[in-house]
Amino acid sequence: MTENVWGYRETSGRLAGADLTGYKVEATDGSIGKVDKHSDEVGSAYIVVDTGPWIFGKEVLLPAGTVGRIDADEKKIHVDRTKEQIKNAPEFDKDKHLGNADYHRQVGGYYDGPHRVIRARRWSGAPGPGARRCTGSYPV
Repeated sequence: MTENVWGYRETSGRLAGADLTGYKVEATDGSIGKVDKHSDEVGSAYIVVDTGPWIFGKEVLLPAGTVGRIDADEKKIHVDRTKEQIKNAPEFDKDKHLGNADYHRQVGGYYDGPHRVIRARRWSGAPGPGARRCTGSYPV
């Protein structure tokens, strides 16, 4: 994860000034909706995703640092979070939370905290008491 969860990664393919409204948003395990609103404000960039029927028509705010890749040709944004991680994020209310510093701290802590995608080792049992061996890595 980037040091600043509220900024786009250099590798995301984000073009300054491009309108992302209407882009489809894909989690690591499937579609979550379309971009309803976005901000490129330095240190506070985000996308607001209308989830449609997926979470009963709610919207979610995703910090720009969760964006892994933007495909302008397909009008798709790929975020490096699962549907479950996004669904469990702090509830978003556009009228109360846009521009709210406390809410941004809460969301930033959620996405840059223990729920962020990290590379971790997956362990399996091995002979001997408490012995384990690594079988690879996976996002958690």
